[in-house]
Amino acid sequence: MRVLIIEDEDVLREQLTEILKKEGYAVDNSGTGKEGLYLGQETSYDLAIVDIGLPDLTGLEVIKEWRASDRKFPILILTARGRWQEKVEGLEAGADDYLVKPFHFEELLARLKALVRRSAGFSSPIVNSGPISIDTNAQSVTVEGNSIELTAFEYKTLEYLVLNNDKVISKTELTEHIYDQDFDRDSNVIEVFIGRLRKKLDPKNELTPIATLRGRGYKYNLPIDDQ
Repeated sequence: MRVLIIEDEDVLREQLTEILKKEGYAVDNSGTGKEGLYLGQETSYDLAIVDIGLPDLTGLEVIKEWRASDRKFPILILTARGRWQEKVEGLEAGADDYLVKPFHFEELLARLKALVRRSAGFSSPIVNSGPISIDTNAQSVTVEGNSIELTAFEYKTLEYLVLNNDKVISKTELTEHIYDQDFDRDSNVIEVFIGRLRKKLDPKNELTPIATLRGRGYKYNLPIDDQ
């Protein structure tokens, strides 16, 4: 998942970037509202973290501009301690959740996972699809109750396809939402990950969990149980 962080406090911004990268997110960040606004308008993100008190454009102004431009990704706002007015204003501007400074990074991660899950239409962190079960909190996968070993990139590829199961996902979109900027987009790594996933999820070649639509991309091919 690709996330945008807009936070003018350098130390906190770098801490957030480092922690989210360790959790498997592809991360872009900005220390100003103007730059962050531009990034959010020009890049397709899965979610954004926006500090309210920015030095040029406020976080509220950034959010309002995004929503006016029909940018629909979930937004978590960061507010100063005790400023309940900022929480209300942020939610009314179009944010989806808020976190009060100082905060525990574990809570931040839990809220981000919930935002991504809810934006995809899932209420539970466990996504069941026939014999396949995906725990988006633990980032683990079982097939017929048996745990399977996935690399970090394999898991991220599967999670993105499952959470976007109603869409055909191009190779370019997978690359932009899962990998950092320096990823070689002309390589065949995506095809390799898809091939590995098919073998691990469907060793008997009976399910066809991931379909390839020639010239268009990939689509998760199994029905998702009601959430």
